[in-house]
Amino acid sequence: MVDYVTVHDASKLLNVHHDTIRRWDKKGLIKSKRSLNNYRLFSYTELKNTYNKIYSKNDNTNNFKILKSDKKTPYKVIDLFSGAGGTALGFENAGLEHLIMVENDKDAAQTLKNNFKCKIIDDDIKKIDFSSYAGKVDVVEGGFPCQAFSYAGKKMGFEDARGTLFFEFARCIKETKPKIAIGENVRGLERHDGGKTLKILVNVLKELGYKVAYRVLRAQYLDVPQKRERLVIVAVRNDLKTTPLLFPKEKNYTVSLKEALHNVPQSPFQQYPEKKKQVLALVPQGGYWRNLPLEVQKSYMGASFYHTGGKTGMARRLSWDEPSLTIVCSPAQKQTERCHPEETRPLSIRESARIQTFPDNWAFHGSIASQYKQIGNAVPVNLGYHIGRCVIAMLEQKPDLNTMEIAEAI
Repeated sequence: MVDYVTVHDASKLLNVHHDTIRRWDKKGLIKSKRSLNNYRLFSYTELKNTYNKIYSKNDNTNNFKILKSDKKTPYKVIDLFSGAGGTALGFENAGLEHLIMVENDKDAAQTLKNNFKCKIIDDDIKKIDFSSYAGKVDVVEGGFPCQAFSYAGKKMGFEDARGTLFFEFARCIKETKPKIAIGENVRGLERHDGGKTLKILVNVLKELGYKVAYRVLRAQYLDVPQKRERLVIVAVRNDLKTTPLLFPKEKNYTVSLKEALHNVPQSPFQQYPEKKKQVLALVPQGGYWRNLPLEVQKSYMGASFYHTGGKTGMARRLSWDEPSLTIVCSPAQKQTERCHPEETRPLSIRESARIQTFPDNWAFHGSIASQYKQIGNAVPVNLGYHIGRCVIAMLEQKPDLNTMEIAEAI
C-alpha cells in the first residue's frame, strides 16, 4: 500500500469522517504534506497509529520513555544559559559530556548543581573568559535569550550583536572555536522583525567561520508528549568540509498525556481561586472557553471576550488522548491555563516535569513558582537527546539517515 493518502482515502481506509482526519491534523496529532496538485497528504502508518491510540480499548502500550544511550563518547560540551538543564541532560543522555554549564539565575543554577557533576558557573556570562577552553571543547550549546537588535551598524555581524546575550554566545564560540555550535530559541525568532534578527545571528556565525542551517523542530514528533516548537540553529566549523549539517527526523507517532503521566509521583501544585475553579469545572476534557455557557464566557473573560485572536489558552483543559499543550512558566495564568484533564487544578510540578521529559528524581530548587518557571523555560530532555545524537553523528561524520536529515547550509 502506498504510504501517503489523501483525506478522502484516509477516511475510507479508517472508516472515520474526513473532518476527524482534519481535526487530528489541526491538533498536531498527525503531520501532512502537500502533493504536486496541492492536495493534503497523510502517512497511512501515522494515521493507523493515531487511530489505534484513540479508538483501541485494549491498547495498553505506553510509548513514553526518557531516551538514553548506553554509549558514552569523548566529546566535550560547554552549555550556556543552561536553565534547569533540559538540553544538557538530553545531550548527556545522548552520550556527550559537559565541561561547564553557565546559568545566572540562582535557583536554576542550584538545580544544575543538584543534578550534574560538572562545573556550574552561576555568574553573569559577560564576566566569564572562555579562552582557557580553546582546543578542549567540541560543542558550544546555548538557548540564548533573544533581545532586539538595534541595527545601528552596517555590517549586521558580530559587532552589531554587541550588548545582547546572543553576543555572549557568539563570543564563547569565538574564544573556544568548537567544531559545532548549537543555538536554540522560540519559533517566533524565525519571523522576528521581518527575519532581520535571525539574519544577523546567521551572519555572525558565518563571520566566525561556520556554515549554518536552522530548522523549527516540533517536539510532539520527537518523543515528547507536548506540542512545543523550538527553532534550532546548527553551525559547523568551515574547515570540517565533509561534516554534514544534521537535524532529527520526525517520527510517525506522538506520545499522549495519558502515557506520559502514568504513575506520576504526587507533588505540589498551584491552587486556583475558588471563582476560577468553579468556571473550569464546567470545561470538558480537551475543551476551552468556547465550551462554557455564553454568560459564563462573558463574565470570566471580561473585555477579552470581545477581542479577536489570542484567546485559545483561556479556560483550557487538557486531553488525555493528545500530547499536552506547551508547558508554560505559570500554568494558572488566565491566558495560558493548563488544567488537568480530570481534576480541576493546574498540572503539578512533577506532571509538568514529566511532560518536559525530566526524570522523576530531577531535583528542582526554589519555590513552587520558581520550579514552574524553570520547567516551563526548559527545552524538553528528549528533544535535547535527539539534537545530541545529531551532534555526535556530525562529529563522527556518520549520519543515520533513518533518524536524521541532512540540511543545506544557508
